[in-house]
Amino acid sequence: MSYELGQGTGPLKGVKVVEIAGIGPGPHACMILADLGADVIRVERPGGQLLAGGPHNLLNRGRPSVALDLKKPEAVATVLELVRDADLLVEGMRPGVAERLGFGPEDCRAVNPRLVYGRMTGWGQDGPLASAAGHDMNYISITGALFGLGQDKTRPHFPSNLVGDFGGGSTYLVIGLLAALLEARVSGEGQVVDAAIVDGTAHLNAMTSAFLAGGGYREERAANLLDGGVPFYDVYATSDGRHVSVGALEPQFFATFVELLGLPDDAPGQTDLDRYDELRALITERFASRTQAEWIEVFEGTDACVAGIIPLSEAAHHPHMAAREVFVERDGLVQPSPAPRFSRTRPSLTTPPTPAAGSDTREALNAWGIADVDKLLEAGIAVQVDP
Repeated sequence: MSYELGQGTGPLKGVKVVEIAGIGPGPHACMILADLGADVIRVERPGGQLLAGGPHNLLNRGRPSVALDLKKPEAVATVLELVRDADLLVEGMRPGVAERLGFGPEDCRAVNPRLVYGRMTGWGQDGPLASAAGHDMNYISITGALFGLGQDKTRPHFPSNLVGDFGGGSTYLVIGLLAALLEARVSGEGQVVDAAIVDGTAHLNAMTSAFLAGGGYREERAANLLDGGVPFYDVYATSDGRHVSVGALEPQFFATFVELLGLPDDAPGQTDLDRYDELRALITERFASRTQAEWIEVFEGTDACVAGIIPLSEAAHHPHMAAREVFVERDGLVQPSPAPRFSRTRPSLTTPPTPAAGSDTREALNAWGIADVDKLLEAGIAVQVDP
């Protein structure tokens, strides 16, 4: 490929980011930055790492892959040269690893005092668990978030890695990076952003904390307003084995829901707490009488707050999603469009995920102004993987 800077069109055009490749929330955060127009260079280990690469890994879209052997001082020196003219650096290693390798916050500050240094971990940079291994479900376990998830009263259910890695992780990392970048452009001084999944998930779950503090939350599953504890905020099966989501919380929306569902006039009302089991049984019976498509035709576009639950493979074809182009087909891959949207600096997709770690080493290092790239390649400090 022929790589050059400034291909992005979003509001972060001109922002330069060095990404030390990891898995999960770090790449997701850098995908967001690249989607929004930043020039991100992804530094990977030669050969890549498990779950981190390949031409279908959309988390790696929009940025070139450079393979550097960071166990060699010359490779670390190359990273510091990239940092010299960068605005942000993102790494997701265990605490202390970047320092041992030679590109920790103080090393980077020595060459670029205005750099914002983003650290993405599960447990955070300090605390008793900081150096322990873990994954999404472990992190959200100790925040109080996983305990209440799911409608099975006997055990919690984890929602893939959406809540921890991407909700409490990459989302908060991006918020922190952009806030610190804004401050650095005023003060001229960078700083370290310690983005921990435990911190972000706890913050993400602030409304539940408020419910608990106010005495309006029971610490058991399927017992509260938003966890399936009420029959008008739940999931129901249709006659074809598919499902619909019902979120008719407000009285006026509940009234529309009851009317369109065709419940009898003597059905329990929204405030008849002691008759919720009866109401749930009536709703269950009605939804089981028709297919999902038939119920979608009844409800979609109304104020009843009912939606068909469809698999990801069908989401791009939903009329609303298609109209907004929430998903697009690009480079043979159906993928989510950049989000959010901007009225003037509309983001656009640039390059596809790289097929292998180091696919763009020569082009990207040259574009970022690294001297003697061929010498680095000849010495095995950098690795170019050709198609």
